[in-house]
Amino acid sequence: MDIDLNADLGEGFGPWRMGEDEALLDIVSSANVACGFHAGDPVIMDRTVRMARARGVDVGAHVGFPDLLGFGRRPMQIEPKELVAYVLYQLSALDGMARTAGHRMTHMSFHGALGNMAAADAALAEPLVRAVADFDPMLIVSSSASRAIEDAAARCGLRVRTTFLADRACDDDGLVVPRKLPGSVIHDQGAVLARVRQLLDEGTVTSFSGKKIPMRAHSILLHGDTPGAVDLARAVRGVVEQAGRVVPISKQSA
Repeated sequence: MDIDLNADLGEGFGPWRMGEDEALLDIVSSANVACGFHAGDPVIMDRTVRMARARGVDVGAHVGFPDLLGFGRRPMQIEPKELVAYVLYQLSALDGMARTAGHRMTHMSFHGALGNMAAADAALAEPLVRAVADFDPMLIVSSSASRAIEDAAARCGLRVRTTFLADRACDDDGLVVPRKLPGSVIHDQGAVLARVRQLLDEGTVTSFSGKKIPMRAHSILLHGDTPGAVDLARAVRGVVEQAGRVVPISKQSA
């Protein structure tokens, strides 16, 4: 079994750092790099891409709302045409950084509130995913389980690779539940590792309501901005290596 381990990185701003990017880059196989809208800036993007290249780690654009103060986690009402321009802007920024550093962008993902809204709304997912296809039809969309995004990608001829958020609860449809709900973010390492083992052993996850639902995941997301993220990442990697290999989604055969 081949599983990608990825993390959201480059999420500082100016002199402010968030997470332990260097340590996580020694553990993960791909990185979702903030593109300056919800976090990140040109200097941080450049540094993160170059560190990833030095370690052989894939990079992808982590595309979010223009919401630095809210870290992209606040829903925003923006016309789809305007959002498409935001998506293209962020893809272009990271692609340019990667090319200049001698690296390449292999994938993209939607961050925070933008990702949650697109995952639950086919009418919103369609133009945003279409923008990704128009930018580069070879990009992989890395997404939590979402019929809306998967269907839109199929119509655009894009590959989607499902990402399991090991430390976030999901509903019976596999969609991530809002952070405001108690228990939506799972802090206990033992509970997170148990969820990973269940995914690898059974191909299922237990939803927020307690129901077991099937999930075919190609990647496991590790949030770099949470306390103990590096220790948790090492532990998750150990569980994955007991069941198979850590391989970035760009190099997985299916």
